[in-house]
Amino acid sequence: MIDELHVENVALIREATIDPAPGLTVLTGETGAGKSALLSSIKLLMGERADAGAIREGADALVVEGRIFCRGGDPEGVLVRRRVGVDGRGRASIDGRMATVRELAQGVGATIDLCGQHEHQRLLQQGSHGELLDAWGGERVAQVREDFARALKRTRAAVKELQRVREMARTATERMEEAEFVLQRIDEVKPRVGELAELEDTLPRAQHAETILRASEGARKQLVRDGGALDLMQEAVEELRAAERYDSSLAALVSSLEGALIDVEDVAGELRNYRDRVDFEPGLLDELQNRMAQLQGILRSYGPTVEDVLRRRTEAEELIEAASGGDELERRAKRELAAAQRELLQCADRLDEERGKLAPEFAKAITEQMARLQMGSASLEFSMERLPPKQWTSQGPCRIELLYRPGAGLTARPLRRIASGGEVSRVMLAVKVVLGEADSTETLVFDEVDAGVGGATAVALADVLAELAQTHQVLVVTHLAQVAVRGTRHFLVRKSEDSSDATPHTTITEIEGEERVTEIARMLSGDTSDASLAHAREMLAV
Repeated sequence: MIDELHVENVALIREATIDPAPGLTVLTGETGAGKSALLSSIKLLMGERADAGAIREGADALVVEGRIFCRGGDPEGVLVRRRVGVDGRGRASIDGRMATVRELAQGVGATIDLCGQHEHQRLLQQGSHGELLDAWGGERVAQVREDFARALKRTRAAVKELQRVREMARTATERMEEAEFVLQRIDEVKPRVGELAELEDTLPRAQHAETILRASEGARKQLVRDGGALDLMQEAVEELRAAERYDSSLAALVSSLEGALIDVEDVAGELRNYRDRVDFEPGLLDELQNRMAQLQGILRSYGPTVEDVLRRRTEAEELIEAASGGDELERRAKRELAAAQRELLQCADRLDEERGKLAPEFAKAITEQMARLQMGSASLEFSMERLPPKQWTSQGPCRIELLYRPGAGLTARPLRRIASGGEVSRVMLAVKVVLGEADSTETLVFDEVDAGVGGATAVALADVLAELAQTHQVLVVTHLAQVAVRGTRHFLVRKSEDSSDATPHTTITEIEGEERVTEIARMLSGDTSDASLAHAREMLAV
């Protein structure tokens, strides 16, 4: 929903701001006043192509800003900004963050529908017709369509797997000898995860065992020999104890030295135990060095890690299996594909059946609204054509298209080919009314929906727009007083000139009270006579 729209230097608009109502907002004014410039501004926010020719004469750039609220989005809305310079270069931002035009189209563009006679409308895009039908069906069709999409994904995965197995079987024979060599070489070494780290820890001790034993035993002897460190420390303790009788402050030093003596005795004991443990078997060093050489060799060929080596072994084993038992792998892949295809066909049939039930109901409801809009015996119907499986998409197995029948007894043909601009606008209006809240589009902008309309049709059109405004935000550019009086907010678009600027400029202001009465009177009869004003007041009072 558009909460606020600010425009600068677009066509004849120097600067204008509007805040449309959540329901029905009408824009009126004389032909050529500049209403189309406002619609161009909305298109820019929707991510449509920028044109430097739209910049107001004498200005360096045009700027369009809008605060947009989306269902389920940020409760504070998002601020969208679009700037286009005279050099044709443009910038877009969303909440101050640089954005691409595609982001605008996917974000803002998805929430607004421009329903003008000359717009490239969603209704004229055949690809959107199935989405309209599914949206109206709601939960009734959503689960069936989801099942179909899941089955299609499974089938495509099964096709890829069969292709992979066949390709592997084809190339496996060519690579058989290499795979057998890889498997044999790795199996000869039999590497295991973590083994390299163990060797890197153990091998240095084995290589320097003599040095380690000599050092540890030498250190132990220095501690325990006669006159060694333990004896000297014991003598120091005894001397301090003798002196402690005369100076009690030495007691702490005696205690510390006795603790150190105990620690040194413990170290001497651990050194003896270490000497007993470090007793490498003859030939162990050669065995460890050979094992390290084996691992390093296999890692150089298939590493750099043991995990990489084991993964390469698995690949080689699969290749050998494919070459020797490829037929079974292919049979298994074919069985999976056949099962997936059966499920997909069942889901396709269910989806087509459900849509087949919905389509006439939806078309009938739209046709009834078209009748309200004085479209005579014109009607809509859906065409559903089952496509070849290779053309199926997650949207379904059928090509769904809306067909338009201008009158009873005439042939129904694609809407995009035979309906006039005014007819398309009224059909769009009928579709939106029927969809109601199921429609994902939140804001509808109608331009020239009332072209060539008058009398009872004008009243019916106003009624339908008012009804549509109960579920959507609706902006209508209109020349019909019957429509204008139904607006919650009414903006008047005027072109004027002033002495300070030779270029005409467009102003857009909200009108109320007598000013609105005057505008409705002008729309009714082109003047503001007492009779016209009285008629206008009467219409606004209803």
